[in-house]
Formats: sequence, C-alpha cells, structure tokens
Amino acid sequence: MRSKRRWTRDRLALLRVGVVGAGLALALAGCGTLMPGGNTGTGTDLGAANAGPGPGVTADSVKVVFIAVDLDAVKKLTGFETASVGDQKAQIKALEDWVNDNGGLGGKRMDAVFRLYDAETDSPAAEEQLCNKITQDDRAFAVVMTGQYQTNARPCYADRQTLVLDASLFAMSSEYFDEHSPYLWTASFPEYDAFVRSYVTVLDEQEFFAGEDGVGVVAADSPVNRDTIENLAVPLLRETGVEPEVAWVDTTDTGTLFQGLEQAAITFRSKGIERIMFLGGSRMASVFATVAGSQEGFAPRYAISSFDNPSFFVNNPTTVPAATMDGMVGIGFHPPQDVPDSELRFPSTDAEKECLAIYDDAGIAFESRESARVALPYCDATRLLKLGADGIEGDLNAAAFARAVDRDGGDFQSASGPGNALGDGGRAAVGGYRVLRYDEAKGAFIYDGPEVPFDDE
Repeated sequence: MRSKRRWTRDRLALLRVGVVGAGLALALAGCGTLMPGGNTGTGTDLGAANAGPGPGVTADSVKVVFIAVDLDAVKKLTGFETASVGDQKAQIKALEDWVNDNGGLGGKRMDAVFRLYDAETDSPAAEEQLCNKITQDDRAFAVVMTGQYQTNARPCYADRQTLVLDASLFAMSSEYFDEHSPYLWTASFPEYDAFVRSYVTVLDEQEFFAGEDGVGVVAADSPVNRDTIENLAVPLLRETGVEPEVAWVDTTDTGTLFQGLEQAAITFRSKGIERIMFLGGSRMASVFATVAGSQEGFAPRYAISSFDNPSFFVNNPTTVPAATMDGMVGIGFHPPQDVPDSELRFPSTDAEKECLAIYDDAGIAFESRESARVALPYCDATRLLKLGADGIEGDLNAAAFARAVDRDGGDFQSASGPGNALGDGGRAAVGGYRVLRYDEAKGAFIYDGPEVPFDDE
C-alpha cells in the first residue's frame, strides 16, 4: 500500500497534467461559474458590440491572439504519456500565412500574436491578468483560447468586447452562450445541454443502468452546472428508472477538490452505488477513479465521454486502479482524444484534410490525430473567424461577426468533431457524437455505430 506522502504526491501530479488538457484539469471548472471580479450575470453590451470597428481592427489589419500552453513541458514534469503536440507557435504562423494568402479577414491582414500561458501558476488571478494583457495591451479583436479553465476568463473577455473562440474542452450551456453573446464561440466542441441529453439517452440505451436503483453523479459545484444538472440531468436520469445521487465537488483548489471526491467515493460506497458518471466539463474521472481505488471493496462501473479525456486512461493505465476502464461506455465527440488512428483513419474528413494541408504547406506534419489535438482546434477557430469576417459588409465587430455566422455557419464543418450546429443562433460547432466504449481485447476506446446528431430539445 502506498504511503500517505506518496498518495498525496501522486494526486497532485495528476492534477498538474490535466491543466492543459493532456489529462486532468488543474482548474477543474464547472460550466459557467462566475468568479469574484468576473461577469456579474447581467449580460453583454450589444450596443458596444455593434459600435464601429471592434478592438484590434484597423484599416488594414485585425489582431488575433492565440493562447498556448506548453504541453510538452507539462509532460516532462509529470512523466505522463501523451502524444507531443509539436511547435504551437509555428502552427499559428502557418494559419496566419494561410489566412493572409487567401484574402485575409474580410480583406484585412490577420496579425496573429502568440501568448504562452504558464499552466503551473494557473489561478483566477493569473487568467484575469492574461485577459488584461490581451484586451488592454494587445488590444485584440479575438482570442483563441486553449488551457483556460478558470471560470472568470470568458466573462472577462466578453466584458471587454473581445471575441472568444474557445478551443478549450470547457462545458458551456446554451444559456451561458446567450449570456456572453455575441462574443463567445467554440469551433471544436458541442453545446453542453445537448450533450447531457444525448449522454443520458445513450447510457440508457446501452443498459448502463440495468439492474441498478441509483447512479452516482460527480458534479463540479457551480451555479450554471447546478442549474443544468438539477433541471435537466436529474429529471432525465429519473425517467430512465434510476435515482441520481449527486456529489457536488468544490473545484476551487486541490484541497477542496480531493476532499469532495473522497467524500463522494465514501458516500457512493456506503449507499451501494455501482454506476458512476461525471458532469460539469471538469474531467474529474481519472482523479475520482484513483481516489475511489483507495476505498476497499469499491469497484464501480464508470460512464465515459470526451469531457473525461479517454486517451489519458489508455496512455497512463497505471495511474488508475486495474480494470477501471472495463465496461466503460458513453459518447465521444472529439476523436483526437477519444480513439486511436487504427479505429478512425487519420485524416478522415474534408475538414481534417483541409487543416492538415494548411500545416503541410508550412512543413508541419503530425504523427497521429492525438498529436494534432491542439492544432486542429486552432485551425477550426481560424477557419470560423475567416468565414465570419469574409461575410461582413461594413465594420468588423462582434455583432457583425455573429450575424454573418448565423447566416453562413451551416456551411462550416469542424475538424475536431462530427456534425455541425452553427447557423441560426448556434454558438458551438460540433453537432454530433458516436457511442464510445472501451474494448478490453484491443486495449483502446472505440466508436460503436454511426454518427448521431445531438439531441437539442
């Protein structure tokens, strides 16, 4: 049995990896929580969004800041296995060249700025400081965000009338998008409520709840996530015939996180709950499975989704108890971190091929889809930004961008996931999923069945 000191060290290491989306999330944020100093929930100023050129827009250029996290440094620090994402600065330069070689953004040159974020010092204050730098010093029109999981980040940019193209795997509901409209978008991931509806439906169809009276729901404790779970997930789960036992976890810091996860494991074990799922977009699955492994005689079956980063389990099987993955089933919408290339040819879609061609023109290649897990969302965000800007007649600002994407977004296809949910008010591009399950014989997660549109009602 590991010592208490070793146990603590292992858990902290797990958190550091997830900060940047390679594994678990250090920030472990729920959907839409507002931190002190962030947006107060009064919505954005549409008048400002419509008022002349947006920030960072000049007569001949548009400034766009790309936030990157040094994933390879995190990998070196933790020793966890994950595919290298390559030279992110060079990838952004390739996208800048592609935009400018093809007419720019509505005829204006894109000025791409690279900002490296230190995930080791992540905190609400650090992300607000970065927001201040990008909105006040850089005066950016748009920011492409990766590795930003503190919940004050998005409201900060929206308050400053800065367009956000979110490339972090962060759960955002339709209400949250509406609150921060027209500034907040994701070109690579789905809307959260539609995900929750489809997730519960698939788990029921896959008989995940069969023979069980209850299901444990590990949930990040935040106002918006509470609203989604209490008013959507809980009623849906009850309709399947199981009673949800929700364990709310305070993800403010590592101390409150582990206290919440340990208490959740104790509660589920004491109540005989043998089915566990995770909601809130915080990717707590790996941490919880490790914590639950310390509870003698507690070996539940887990649901899985792209929010839980399935590839981390496969790449780092010794970080969780043996057999944790056995029987895992759920839904996947993000192939770069769902399944190996042997299960889904890479590239396999026109959007993937278009993005890889852009990088190839700059001499950049990827050894696998997983190694392109950051480059593809960067490409998605850039392509969406160009689609919107090219469709504007008049001033380039957030409101005009929204009108253009509402009109033309139906033609957009993400390179990071299936389906399309843009156009007519949609703010999250990925519109479909596939059943995802762990195949013990292959030692990998696989897709089972065709692509299915998310249930949006």
